[in-house]
Amino acid sequence: MEILKTIGENKEILTQLFLDCEDIVMREFAIGGGSATILMVYTDNMVDGDTVQNFIMTNLMNRSPSCNEGAFLDELMADGIAVRELSKIQTIEDVVATILCGDTALFMDGDPFALRASTRGFPNRGVNQAQTEVVVQGPKDAFTEVVAFNVVLIRRRIQDAKLKVKRKKLGTRSNTDICILYMEDLVRPEILNRVTKQLETMDALDVVLDSGSVEQLLENSWKSPFPQLQMTERPDKASSALLEGRVVLAIDNSPFVILLPATLNVFFQAAEDYYDRFAIMSFIRAMRYVAAFGAIGLSGLYIAFAVFHPELLPTPLAIKIASTRQNIPFSLVGEVIAMELAFELLREAGIRLPSPVSSTIGIVGGIIIGQAAVEAGIVSPVVVIVTALTGICGFVIPNIALVSGLRLTKYFVILLSATFGLFGFWLSMLVLVAHLSGLTSYGIPYLYPFCSSVINNDVDWEDSIWRLPLRKMKDTPIFMNPKSRKGDS
Repeated sequence: MEILKTIGENKEILTQLFLDCEDIVMREFAIGGGSATILMVYTDNMVDGDTVQNFIMTNLMNRSPSCNEGAFLDELMADGIAVRELSKIQTIEDVVATILCGDTALFMDGDPFALRASTRGFPNRGVNQAQTEVVVQGPKDAFTEVVAFNVVLIRRRIQDAKLKVKRKKLGTRSNTDICILYMEDLVRPEILNRVTKQLETMDALDVVLDSGSVEQLLENSWKSPFPQLQMTERPDKASSALLEGRVVLAIDNSPFVILLPATLNVFFQAAEDYYDRFAIMSFIRAMRYVAAFGAIGLSGLYIAFAVFHPELLPTPLAIKIASTRQNIPFSLVGEVIAMELAFELLREAGIRLPSPVSSTIGIVGGIIIGQAAVEAGIVSPVVVIVTALTGICGFVIPNIALVSGLRLTKYFVILLSATFGLFGFWLSMLVLVAHLSGLTSYGIPYLYPFCSSVINNDVDWEDSIWRLPLRKMKDTPIFMNPKSRKGDS
């Protein structure tokens, strides 16, 4: 609907649209003591009060030249309103979007358009420390729920005009702001075009409230428990991804941004890996891969050995395991599954409860309940140890989405190991590798560089299971535009 030329008609339309919306403020006032009147509309508590009061109302009431009916908004746009962003809007739909996002709409008789003044000032929690990707050495700041702040945190680290930021809205009802960030000379054009087209198909959605929803809609295969896009709350990690030629999606109302494309290798990389010496960080990263194998296969491997192949264990160990299970009333498989599920419950309880209580739950569940269960003869001590080690292995991996995938896969390994023994264990490993080999992320094989026909002159091995010294890491990764790549000869 087009904007009409009279304030009264526009006000009547907006009054009907915002019926029973008592937080919408409509204020009419005279300009410069003259007879000309302006209508100002905004959402209460979503605007910066100082900007509205001092740079719009005060300027127009006291400092603007006296105007008569027929004065144009163009004049006020040129020398009457002192805000950082001021633009024209032509339709009522744009006016509604302007008001609901925290900006202010200004109408005047005689003009078939309105002015959009940037006055956003809604509440936010500011820049806090990272909660899910904690580092000992390195920056401590994290993204917030305000997408504009998140873009600034990245701009602060990459002060280059080739860092491009494209803005659009998703959700016909939520009108959620989303920013597409990329390095113009480093990004692969085919990846950028594909992301843009995918986001355009989401325009028909009613609501987009969080980056997690966008991630699920962008993923190539929804049937896989493993994440095919990377999410992070760390600005330094997002900046590093941009300089690798990857695309960053920042969604309003979410403190996490999406990095794409992603391979399995990037989920084992932590920001701290590059802030300390390469020797110790290479050792720690190799430990993460070992821990991933333990998180998936430790319980299944224990079942396969203890139930089907005890002869492969050292005799003293086999006798010890058998002696601890003499009075256990459940089968070994049921015992392991019960303990794994109990650990999952404790993990979820620790996440959902307030921090002071969650630490208590961990201590009570891990020590007191576990010890009581062993003394009561319900579970064996070895199963408690195996379950605890499996959980610890999951905590070593720095990406929570990958850990969730490993947690689900663990039960598949337990099932096959409990059915076929060691053959079932290795069969589950083969199925897992085959599944991961079939995944791609925007044309990049998921297992790259470990298993791929894509050739990048072994460059990506420099930052995989190990990390070379920074002075040696001069070549560019597979994500980058081949025309900008270094080290390819």
